[in-house]
Amino acid sequence: MNSFLLFAMFSAVFAIVYGLFLAKSILKKSAGNVRMQEIAKAIQDGAGAYLNKQYKTISMIAVVLFFLVGFIPKLGWTMAFGFLVGAVFSALAGYIGMNVSVRANVRTAEAARGGINDALSLAFRGGHSYRTFSSRFGVARGYSFLCNHS
Repeated sequence: MNSFLLFAMFSAVFAIVYGLFLAKSILKKSAGNVRMQEIAKAIQDGAGAYLNKQYKTISMIAVVLFFLVGFIPKLGWTMAFGFLVGAVFSALAGYIGMNVSVRANVRTAEAARGGINDALSLAFRGGHSYRTFSSRFGVARGYSFLCNHS
C-alpha cells in the first residue's frame, strides 16, 4: 500500500474523529425552552422522514446497480462492493450530517439570545460538522475504491 493511500486513510479517520468531537461540543449547548425544543423536534422528524424516503428510493436503484456492476465481467464484484461501500458511507454522511445540523439549529437560536457572536460561532460549527462528515466519508469512500483497484 503506498504512502498516499495511508495518508488519505489516516486523514479521513482523523477528520471523522474531529467531526464527532465537534458534534459532541455542539450538542452540549442548551437546546432552549420547551417550545423551541418542540419545534426543533418537528423539524428533526421532518428531516428524518425526508432522508428515509430519499434513501429508500435510492437504495432500490443502488441494489440494481450493485448487481449490474457485479455481473459485468470487466467491472466485477470487487467494483460492485466498492460501490456498495461508497453508498453506505454516503448514507452515513447524510444521516449524521443532517442530524447534527438540524440539532445545531435550535442551539443556534438559543445562543442568539445571548448575542450574535455566540450564535454565529455555533452556526458555523454546526455547518462545519456537516461538511467534515460528508467530505471525510468521501475520502474514506475513495480510499476503499483505491485499495480495491491499486
